[in-house]
Amino acid sequence: MKGKSMRQSLREQGVELPYVDPGLKFQPPEVLAASGVTAESLLYQGFYYGVISVGTPPQSVPVLFDTGSSNLWVDSVYCNSQACSKCPKRVPACSKCFDCVVGARVPVAFGKFNPQSSSSFQWTNPRKTFNLQYGAGGMTAYLGYDTVSVGGISVGNQVIGLSATLGTAPTPFAGIVGLGYPQNSAGGQPTFMDTMMREGLLSYDCVGFYLSPGETGSEIAFGEIDYGKMRSQVYWTPVTVENWWQINTQGFQINNQEMGWCQQGCPTMVDTGTTQITLPAQAFNYLMQAIRAQSFNGQYYVSCNTVNSLPTVSFTIGGASFPVPPSAYIDTSNPSNGYCSVDITKTYMNDLSGQPMWILGDVFLRLYYSVFDRAYNRVGFAYAV
Repeated sequence: MKGKSMRQSLREQGVELPYVDPGLKFQPPEVLAASGVTAESLLYQGFYYGVISVGTPPQSVPVLFDTGSSNLWVDSVYCNSQACSKCPKRVPACSKCFDCVVGARVPVAFGKFNPQSSSSFQWTNPRKTFNLQYGAGGMTAYLGYDTVSVGGISVGNQVIGLSATLGTAPTPFAGIVGLGYPQNSAGGQPTFMDTMMREGLLSYDCVGFYLSPGETGSEIAFGEIDYGKMRSQVYWTPVTVENWWQINTQGFQINNQEMGWCQQGCPTMVDTGTTQITLPAQAFNYLMQAIRAQSFNGQYYVSCNTVNSLPTVSFTIGGASFPVPPSAYIDTSNPSNGYCSVDITKTYMNDLSGQPMWILGDVFLRLYYSVFDRAYNRVGFAYAV
């Protein structure tokens, strides 16, 4: 399901959130804690979420499938924080929160997960907790084991976090399935993918994403690649740091002119949990000058009348070129006084080697089917239908 990020929802109400560096998501906890950044500004910018079921009998939970983190957690009855208490939508005469699956318009109940209602739930022995420092505030969770099901795959004895405190604003989803590497997992808990791989539940150890530009039609495929969602071959590139899905970009062009910033390879995070394309400050500032964008409260805008004349930006990855036209990186859905927002932002953060970081988020991933391959530790892109 394609929802709205907190930033987009507030923008439609005339409120612009201040700039927050997306690269902070990939920094050590001490850097995050010192940044003063609120947790929701990092954690809840995601657009796309889907429903998993947890427990016996199953309890439905809408989650963000996030390749930029590694832990699986859901909101629980033990959490009394504001973020755990407010429902996105309340159906009259019902006691639970409901959300509508877009397209099918089927109400999906997702009150807080209650382990006492699940016959298959077990606490860790001894009891354990873990902390996730997405930003100042972060969250804490209790650890347990239960059955988690998605797309017809049922995973028994999956380690799962039950939220105890959650320092974020309410969102359309009630948990996260982290699809990063286990090296990035807080508390050392096995990831959802690792459990599926260990139990031999996947035909192939990968996950594929098709992110539709519309509200419906998006897909996540566990253990297979959906060739019907692509119109080219898959171009592969190796993972360079097995922590997140970090790859190297070999080139960056503006209107087919090579900028020369990635001759030695630009460390690039491929992140379904980041909405925008994120460039290092030098590349970002150059591009904003090239498109004559104007800044307001950290967000950049261009005249909506100029969109068709703006340059295409392209990334060279795995020997192939992946262009991003202005129709993809300019948001024309909610113009303000004739100005449209630029869905490319900047970061001042470096990767673990100290090199300026790039992030390919949903703006890029809507154009290209993406495959996250644990069998050969590589990422693949194909032109999406």
